[in-house]
Amino acid sequence: MDAKKSIEALQFFATGLTEGALVHKLQGQIFKSQGFTKLGQKYIDHFNEEMEWVEKFNERILDLGADVKFDGAKSRELITDPIEYIKADLDIQKAGVDLLYKCIEQLPCDPTTYDIMKAYLADEEEDLYWSQGALEMIECIGKQNWLFTQV
Repeated sequence: MDAKKSIEALQFFATGLTEGALVHKLQGQIFKSQGFTKLGQKYIDHFNEEMEWVEKFNERILDLGADVKFDGAKSRELITDPIEYIKADLDIQKAGVDLLYKCIEQLPCDPTTYDIMKAYLADEEEDLYWSQGALEMIECIGKQNWLFTQV
């Protein structure tokens, strides 16, 4: 097992996911303040779910005998238009899923980390499909009708 590769992968995703989770929380608060309660709560719940993954990643880093690091978060623009946010988030999700596939290919010699990352990938794909489905629904029923379902 190459513990160093596992630790680097786990740390990379823990840092990136912490940043993304915080953005989801803030976006959820913005959407709730606009009256889109369901959409806002979806992203707030997503924050909580993502932080559970960060916790799993950090626990595995510690199990491997390394120190957990926090590299800080980059500044990101928050988007007030829900549809534009879903589009932007979908782009990030696609890139993240691609990175996860590449990462998993490097981890077969560490079955524990491999299983954690594989489960995380499945969760991220589910989020990606939700965003794609939401955009397809918006295309079918229109922006205003879809936004009404998020009240």
